[in-house]
Amino acid sequence: MASKRLEGRVALVTGASRGIGAAVAKRFAAEGAQVVLIGRTQGALEEVDDAIRAAGGAATLVPLDLRQPDDIDKMGLALYQRFGRLDILVGNAGVLGGLSPVGHYTFKDWNEVMAVNLTANWRLIRSFDALMRQSDAGRAIFVTSGVARAIAPYWGAYAASKAALETLALTWASEVARTTALKINLIDPGIVRTRLRSEAFPGEDPMIHPAPEDITEAFVALAEPACPHQGEIIRL
Repeated sequence: MASKRLEGRVALVTGASRGIGAAVAKRFAAEGAQVVLIGRTQGALEEVDDAIRAAGGAATLVPLDLRQPDDIDKMGLALYQRFGRLDILVGNAGVLGGLSPVGHYTFKDWNEVMAVNLTANWRLIRSFDALMRQSDAGRAIFVTSGVARAIAPYWGAYAASKAALETLALTWASEVARTTALKINLIDPGIVRTRLRSEAFPGEDPMIHPAPEDITEAFVALAEPACPHQGEIIRL
């Protein structure tokens, strides 16, 4: 029997309760990883956990609001105590914040987009950098979007947060490239059948787009110990 591609790896996935995050978590578990599921909704996380366990995989549930930075720091300590390392980090959680002229965003909506899409990922890096250095092949993958590079009216908050995330992740990649085994990359999945897409285009038929399960191979390839990529944006 062929060995699984992520056998024995410890992987953390944010936004794992639905959409791309849930699909990636299930695929990682199927490939042999011990998956830590991060999400705000306990019930939705339990559904993903049930699917993983039914398929013979292993998962740990962590209901957590990424807008609460102290909770991220506590999670880093808990992972260290349980596993002693983190092999794979997938920063997938994201919010749209609505589509609006730049000058019309409320402070609340703007701050939430930046808190979840950008600052939470910085807090994850801050909390897990040392843990990932304990891995023989640490891999970090952040989910970005084409709007970070292609200017689109009314996408200002989301686009700005993803552009900043790209700079943050690529800077981290450049800092660790020569001195560690860490590899940090981003994935631009394109148009996928997700709740965020339906929020942006409520009248669109979602079935014309790929399902989240259709794009998980790219995540596995970047998560493998043999991944050759470093500091790249992989566009699907």
